[in-house]
Amino acid sequence: MGEWKTPAELKYADSDEWFAVAGDVVTIGITDYAQDQLNDIVYVEFRDPGDAVEAGGSFGEVESVKAASELYSVVAGEIIEVNSALEDEPEVLNADPYGKGWMVRIRAASLAGLGGLMDAAAYDAYCDSR
Repeated sequence: MGEWKTPAELKYADSDEWFAVAGDVVTIGITDYAQDQLNDIVYVEFRDPGDAVEAGGSFGEVESVKAASELYSVVAGEIIEVNSALEDEPEVLNADPYGKGWMVRIRAASLAGLGGLMDAAAYDAYCDSR
């Protein structure tokens, strides 16, 4: 098993985003595994609060010295908040991907998309298999 952290209370997508649910608000970030694979993150860009996001749609992108990656939501809804501090300090994603490194909050029109996500154990196994 890898050396990355995978908090048990979160849900995980195979595209390496994590999802935390509080009522109809879903907070999304990238996993510790993802930031480790990306290496030094140098740039993030998010869509704006008020923008609609489709299930499976992109809400932004993250770039590192190695690669650029689109960021995806599994829920449809409206972006209600973005972590704009990351635009000035993208390296926070490397240091604290589950805390200060959260990316966006979406008011979900439906939570149905969360049903296909992995729990921490399944996500760890998925990462180990890559």
